[in-house]
Amino acid sequence: MAKATWNGATLAQSENCEIVEGNYYFPPDSINQEYLKPTETHTTCGWKGVASYYTVAVNGEENKDAAWYYPQPKEKAENIKNYVAFWRGVKVES
Repeated sequence: MAKATWNGATLAQSENCEIVEGNYYFPPDSINQEYLKPTETHTTCGWKGVASYYTVAVNGEENKDAAWYYPQPKEKAENIKNYVAFWRGVKVES
């Protein structure tokens, strides 16, 4: 069971994560959306495609662009479509 936490809140928890390049990607139904706010940030990965980002917001504090996902991944990354990964101080344990 993998779990992502930040600022005392559980952001995601699942036994069905996909691990890609050392990052845990949590399935959409395991995400606590109440803590995520969409941003305008986008980055491009050569083999995964264009990533979109969320700011994590918990107890009045924000962690800008601390979560990302691929809404329209390239074919080789279809297994992580809409799965969410975390960084920037978000603790992921398995």
